[in-house]
Amino acid sequence: MNNRIKKQLEFVLEIDKEKNIFRQTHLSGHGRRENDAEHAWHMAIMAYLLKEYANEKVDIAKVIVMCLIHDIVEIEAGDTYAYDVEALSSQKEREDAAKEKIFGMLPEDQKQEMIALFDEFEAYETMEAKYAHAMDNLQPLILNHSNDGGDWKEHGVSKEQVFGRQSKTRLGSKQLFEVTVELLNQNIEKGNLK
Repeated sequence: MNNRIKKQLEFVLEIDKEKNIFRQTHLSGHGRRENDAEHAWHMAIMAYLLKEYANEKVDIAKVIVMCLIHDIVEIEAGDTYAYDVEALSSQKEREDAAKEKIFGMLPEDQKQEMIALFDEFEAYETMEAKYAHAMDNLQPLILNHSNDGGDWKEHGVSKEQVFGRQSKTRLGSKQLFEVTVELLNQNIEKGNLK
């Protein structure tokens, strides 16, 4: 086996660990907590299916890869709950160190490619990054909605917190943001958000 293939396969095995990083969001139907790999897969499928609602035409292959890799760093950095102010303050530092370590396992050209895609997603400037973030917001929202706001209730999350996070969805898709507002209003009426 040549060295390039060896590095690629070691990386592939390493990212299998993403299946062991559990998020606060529960699967639909009041299931167990989802893991990062399930979240990324779900986002990627959503990105493809809902691409017609992006504010502008996007390179959907790029978006899908962003969706699939955006949480790989959590293998090292751990999951940061969207509404945990303390953990959010150190998230960038933890994730920057993790991206160097994990993507550093790849051959140099692929390392640079993955880091560039990860950084583009995090920078939130391109249409692809904005649309991928819309999926990152919408995916847990629809799961939480399907579970009667259980995760929001468990953590005492307020409507202001959720609207604050979800407001950026409109940068990637105004139409999906309208759906977001509709779902959030339903949860406010039911008392699922304080």
